[in-house]
Parts: sequence; C-alpha cells; structure tokens
Amino acid sequence: MTAFASSPRHRRQAGLTLFVAAALTGTLGACSGAAAKQPSAPVGADVSQQARLAELAQQDVDAGAPGVIVRVDDGHGRPIEIARQAPWSKADHTLAAEDKFRMGSNTKTMVATVVLQLVAEHRLKLSDPVDAWLPGLVPNGSAITVRMLLNHTSGLFNYTNDPDVLKAFTGQDTSVWTPQELIAAGVRHDPLFAPGTDYAYSNTNYVALGLVAEKTTGHTLGDLIQQRIAGPLHLKNTYLVTGADTDTGTGKDADAGTEKSPVLAHGYEPNATRLGPLLPPGTPAGTAFAGPARPAGYVDTTFINASTEWAAGGMVSTAQDWARFDSALLSGKLLPTAQLKEMKTTVAEESEFPNRRYGLGLEKVVTPCGTVWGHNGQVPGYSSEAYTDATGRRTASVLTSTIFGLASPKPGAANQALVNAAVCAMLGKPIPATPASPAA
Repeated sequence: MTAFASSPRHRRQAGLTLFVAAALTGTLGACSGAAAKQPSAPVGADVSQQARLAELAQQDVDAGAPGVIVRVDDGHGRPIEIARQAPWSKADHTLAAEDKFRMGSNTKTMVATVVLQLVAEHRLKLSDPVDAWLPGLVPNGSAITVRMLLNHTSGLFNYTNDPDVLKAFTGQDTSVWTPQELIAAGVRHDPLFAPGTDYAYSNTNYVALGLVAEKTTGHTLGDLIQQRIAGPLHLKNTYLVTGADTDTGTGKDADAGTEKSPVLAHGYEPNATRLGPLLPPGTPAGTAFAGPARPAGYVDTTFINASTEWAAGGMVSTAQDWARFDSALLSGKLLPTAQLKEMKTTVAEESEFPNRRYGLGLEKVVTPCGTVWGHNGQVPGYSSEAYTDATGRRTASVLTSTIFGLASPKPGAANQALVNAAVCAMLGKPIPATPASPAA
C-alpha cells in the first residue's frame, strides 16, 4: 500500500520516509517481543543461526519495534519460528509466531496469481485493454492493458496519495470506500506518464485488477482467492478483508467464548506528536493515525478503516500460510509454466531500488546472500516481507507490527539487519555481521 508520498512517483513504501524504504528494500526479516512460547531447535537447522535470529529480533524490539515475527524454512527439517514484542504491548496481546497479520501489498502476489490463472484458462488475455472489462471506469482504458496493471506500467496515479483516501487510510475518516470509489480517487489525478512508457508503483492498478477478475468470473475477489488458492492449499487463516474487518483480535470465539488460535496480531503507529517529524515533505497538515493511545508514544491501529486496501493490500494471513502460498507459487503448483514465466518477467523499478525488479505481482530481489522472489507490504501498524528461492523450497517471512516505528535510523537499521539475516538463513548462508548501530 502507499500513502504519505512526497511525490506521485513514490512507490508502495510511501507510508515510510525514503530512509525506511531503502532500509527495507532487498531484505528479509521479522522481529517480535519476548513471547511466552519459544520453539525447539528445528531438526537439521543450524542452532547458532536460530540463536542469532532470536538475538537480532530482540535487538529490533529494543530499538523500537513493538513486535516482530520471524519464520525461516531452509528446506531441511522444522522451520525456525521466533516472536518478540515490547513489554508494554503484552497488555493488548501476547504475540506468537502463528498469529494472523495484515499482509499489505503482499496481497498483490495473490491477486496476480488469480488473474494469471484466468489467463491460463483463456478467460482473459494479458493484452486485453482495461476498457474491455471495465468500460469507462479508467480514462484512456483502451490503451492500458492487463499486463500494464500487473507490472505497474499503466501510469495511473496511486489513489492512496489522494488526500481524501489518506484520511481513511489513517483512520481519521471511517467511511467505507468501494473499489470503484478508490479508482475514481486515483483517476481524478492526471496520469503519471503514457501507458507502457515507464514504471510507477500504484495501488490503483490492483484495485482495477480485482474488478477485472470479478467481471471475468462473476465471483467476488474474496471468493476467488478462497476457491483457487486458500482452499486448495489449506490456508486456514488466510482471507481478504472487504470493508470493515470483523475479527476482534481478542482470541475469543464469539459463540463459545473459548480461546482460539491464531489471533490477529495488534499493529501500532507513533502518535501524532512522534509521527510529525517522520512524515515526508508534502504530507497534509494534521495527518495522524487514529486509535487508542498506548505506552511508548504509540496508538493501536489494529482496526483502522481497512476499506482503502482490498485487492491492493487487504489480505490477512500467517507466516506459515503465506510461506505455503509462496512455495506453491514458485514451485509451479498454482500456475502453468507459461504463466509463471510471465509472472517472473520483470521491469526495472525506481532508481533508488536498483536491487529490485517488478514482474506481474512478484518481485525479484537481489539480497546480500542471493536472489529471492516475493513481495513486501505496509498497511497501518503492519510491515511484512515474504520471500522464497527460485524453486519454492526455501521460504522466509518477517512481519513487523509498525511502519513508522521503523522510520528513524536506529530501528530502521535493526530491522534491516534482521531481514538480511532471515534471508541468508533461508538460503543456507552465514548471517552477515551486524554493523555498528546508528544513533537514534
């Protein structure tokens, strides 16, 4: 997802400062506060790597992250699973590695998979113009193709940079937005460039793709994801939020009054006083996240208005479920060879991200320990990174319960070190030495 962009060309991490965007780029990782349950060392795994990941996760929390979940599967034995959290956050919820998490723009990989399945079934084409499916909804829709939506070369303005949508994204406006209204908010701004001539990350593209998938099939996007991905892969804790999220996050079953697991992890952002200095230039005055006040200068953003996300960032999942999805995707279980090849055909991203290239809802990322495939995402209170190797055998996820909590140098560097360590462990490589921490 994108918000708080200092320019319309800013990509999905626009909810962060450029520093944090750069810090998160090309890395894998997760951090979490001192959780009650620690898994035993995985069979066949390097115990020293697990210890080092746990140490880095705690350093991430000590630097300011409210909570973090790390899951690493190197393809041998039981995965490493770690959760750490700041002590003050335990009053809301004790974080566990199996908790549900808002996945933000990782959603795009799942939506792209559905679209490419429809392409494989000859129900639509990558060369189809948007107007063929959504007549009149997108200006110049006859020149914008499905492929351009998938790889962000359409030139459509990112609707989350619209001031009215921004108010809803931060929870200051509780109105429920429809997908059609989100697209309208994006296209009332001038396009960034002529279709197909450049790259600019835009959530508007994926809301349009969600509507295309619905128009093609006659089913809702949420049902398509359940029928085509979550159900067949037995992803029992993965679903698309539409409008308001009814999950209370309490861990209580509404009917039986008993504990259920997993529960939705809580997300947090700095309060208005702390947030102000972290916002990029050009952010509208008075921008702040709505939510109950919490210690350490945070607000709880768990149940902020989720209607601005949908096909661009509305998935809820767990680290284990998402790893199963990524593994199935890259190993060829969800797409035929031809469509997976299309998905992995990439274009260059902005110049500040030279180690990342964007395919069709999937990124190719060059990290310190090797090349991986996946995506990342941010929605209020949640930052997620999920990656796999080219075969789908090895996976890693880093889920951090804040965006702007990482927006100063010390927590940003700690989170980057954790992400780098997680992807290196995933690939069976030594974890890099951590450089000296910058001043906060």
